[in-house]
Amino acid sequence: MDRLLHVMTIACALMILLVLASVRRAHIRVEYSVSWLLAAAALLVLSRAHEVLNMIARALGFLYPPLALLMIVGCVFVIMFFRFSIIISKLRDDNIALAQRLAILEYHLQSLKQPNARV
Repeated sequence: MDRLLHVMTIACALMILLVLASVRRAHIRVEYSVSWLLAAAALLVLSRAHEVLNMIARALGFLYPPLALLMIVGCVFVIMFFRFSIIISKLRDDNIALAQRLAILEYHLQSLKQPNARV
């Protein structure tokens, strides 16, 4: 049990360092890094708080507490991926709307350049 929890602790600490380094180098925006940092910090705390993890495992019906932690990790990442899918979908829609507005503006500019054009 301890080995898996130690591996999880190291993985969470590395994740925190990776996110902080990415923010510092401007590879990831701050508002998106917050959710990654919170998730990694929560999982780090859970991997070190054996009593809390045992309570959660008993509540979920798991005999092996690290298995409960892995299930929580999976659920956290599914929620985060869903959240980022929503963000990406909104950005795609905004990108389409922006391209359409640009096309309309270009059409109006071309029509203004023609001498007998009606707008």
